[in-house]
Amino acid sequence: MSANYLFCLDQATQSAKSAAEAELPNVKERCLRAEAAWRTMAARHERMDETRRQAVRDKEAATLVAE
Repeated sequence: MSANYLFCLDQATQSAKSAAEAELPNVKERCLRAEAAWRTMAARHERMDETRRQAVRDKEAATLVAE
């Protein structure tokens, strides 16, 4: 897992905590929107990391075939 992925998850957790503690409805909604955005970014980083890992595996496999 990348540092970016973990950072986004941490921010999502912080936003969820802030939403739970918020007393004003608009603040609560803002925090919930932020949480959703951070979780979306975390998922995107996770997919990018997997794509990079797959690219490395493909390159290694191509190198072995070429030899």
